[in-house]
Amino acid sequence: YYARSEDYVELVQGKRIGVWNVPYISQAYLLRGETLRSELVQHKIFTLDDTDPDMAFCKSVRDKGIFLHISNRDEFGRLLSTASFNTSRLHPELWQIMENPLDWQEKYIHENYSQVLEGQHYVQPCPDVYWFPVFTDQMCDELVEEAENFGQWSGGKHEDTRLAGGYENVPTVDIHMNQIGFEKEWLRFLQEYIAPVTEKLYPGYYTKARAIMNFMVRYRPDEQPFLRPHHDSSTFTINIALNHKGIDYEGGGCRFIRYNCTVESPRKGWSLMHPGRLTHYHEGLHTTRGTRYIMVSFVDP
Repeated sequence: YYARSEDYVELVQGKRIGVWNVPYISQAYLLRGETLRSELVQHKIFTLDDTDPDMAFCKSVRDKGIFLHISNRDEFGRLLSTASFNTSRLHPELWQIMENPLDWQEKYIHENYSQVLEGQHYVQPCPDVYWFPVFTDQMCDELVEEAENFGQWSGGKHEDTRLAGGYENVPTVDIHMNQIGFEKEWLRFLQEYIAPVTEKLYPGYYTKARAIMNFMVRYRPDEQPFLRPHHDSSTFTINIALNHKGIDYEGGGCRFIRYNCTVESPRKGWSLMHPGRLTHYHEGLHTTRGTRYIMVSFVDP
C-alpha cells in the first residue's frame, strides 16, 4: 500500500517540520465541508474492489485532482489505543504505559521530572543518595488503592513462598508487583524514567534497569513499624514515597548508618535513589502513627 520515505522517522519524531503532499492518509482526515459537498458527494469514494476504505478514499480523491497533505507543524492531538484496556481493574489507566505512553506520562509523571534530567530539581541529602520528583499524587494514590484492593499483604515473616528460595532475610509487609499483574509495566517505568536519571546522577554507570524485586511496603505502628539495618540486593535501589508525612502518618524515614545521615521527611511522589550494596547500610525508621506506603525496586541485582 505504501513505502516509507527516507526521512519518515525524522518526520514522525518531529526532527523535520513542514507540510507534505502525500498519497495516503489513514484513520483521520481534516476536510473542508464545501469540498465534501461539491466534489465528494458520492458514497462510493470509500469503496473499491480489493482494498480498504482508507486506501479507496485516498485513490478516489487523488483521481479527482484533490491532493492530501500532512503537517507536523502543530499538535492535533492523538488517538488512544484501547485494545488492551482492561476495565475489570480498579484503575485501568495505570496499565497504559506501553499502549498510550504520552497520556500515561501526562497523568502519572511529576511535572518537574524533566528538570531532573537537566541537572535541576533534585537534592543530595546524604553522600551518593539522591532525592527527586517522579510521580504525581494521582499515581501514588492509584497504586496504593490497587494494592489495598488486592489486599494480600505478606506477613512480614522470613518464610516467603513468593521467592525462589522461599526465604526473605529482611522481611517487610509488602505486595509484589507481579502479584497484581503490574510487573511488566513497572519494568517499563524503570527503563523509561529511572534509567535516564541514574545515568545523569551516577556518571559512567549505564543501568540495564533490570529488577526482580519490585514491591510496595506498608508500615504501621501495630503491624511493622520499622525495618532493621540491612543492605539491599541491588546495584542501586529506588524508594518512592506514596503518601504524606504529617497527614497520613508520623515518623518514618530512612537512616544511612555509615554516614549517620537521615532522610526524615519523604515527599510524596519523590524517589530516593542510593547504592544497594557495601556502602549504604541503612534502616527504616519507626512509623509512630497512621500508615506509611513506599514503593521499592532493587535495580540491577
